Amino acid sequence: MASRIKQLQSDEDLATELANAGSKLVVVDFFATWCGPCRAIAPALAEMSVRYPMAVFLSVDVDQLEETARREGVTAMPTFIMYRQRVKVDTQKGADANVLEQKIKKWYTTESEEETGDSPVKGHMDLAFLINKSGSECLNESDEHTFDHALNSKGGYLESDCDEQLIMNLAFNQPVKLHSLRMTCEAENGPKTVKLFINQPHTLDFDSADGMEPLQMLHLQPDDLKEGAIIPLKYVKLQNVMSLTLFVKDNQSGAETTRIDHFSVIGSSVSATNMADFKRVAGKKGESH
Repeated sequence: MASRIKQLQSDEDLATELANAGSKLVVVDFFATWCGPCRAIAPALAEMSVRYPMAVFLSVDVDQLEETARREGVTAMPTFIMYRQRVKVDTQKGADANVLEQKIKKWYTTESEEETGDSPVKGHMDLAFLINKSGSECLNESDEHTFDHALNSKGGYLESDCDEQLIMNLAFNQPVKLHSLRMTCEAENGPKTVKLFINQPHTLDFDSADGMEPLQMLHLQPDDLKEGAIIPLKYVKLQNVMSLTLFVKDNQSGAETTRIDHFSVIGSSVSATNMADFKRVAGKKGESH
């Protein structure tokens, strides 16, 4: 079985490969030729590279590319680091092929381009792949139309249950910076007044959310809820966010329930790989210029 693993040849190559990968999962194997466990897992890794064709598989010889290994914090071999959109999303130390494959499955998708796509805001991205769905919840969602339906683009929608109010709590699996929101909704049932809170120790109840001063209050118009519309946030106040809570107080027409067809958050990871870090100063290490 032919391997799809590409070995990097210079300390600049990782930046290039991460940029070219777009929204695809990138799996990087940091190995050493003298490392027995590295050799032991190599056949299994080669098979995975074929089984998961929408992922990019790379390898780094830590003795050849010492700067790349140092920059990525590699201290033991083998180490596997997984990236999505230049963001380090997972790491594994050691040659356990079963654990590695489970991590690849966690982040792998055959529709990565469709789910994350190109961001409408330069320098930012759809943060869907950084949402910890098991740590997120929505209060007053209907049993048939849940929060999860609004967080993916495969159909379905979120609808409130007994009245028009919703509390949506989004947890992220690493610190993020939030730039804007997108909410695609029908004009009649779309949210109107929305309070935003961040980094709450637990999901707020409706009384607490109604009485608390928000970090930002959104007064949405029908045009804000059209497909492709951007709802700007107070970016300077949203630089280290682990959770975002939205309290939907009412909807556009006073309808009995509120409906959100698709919801997404635009921003960036605090730890996103900075391409400038990969630029080497001309000349040999240790030389002054």
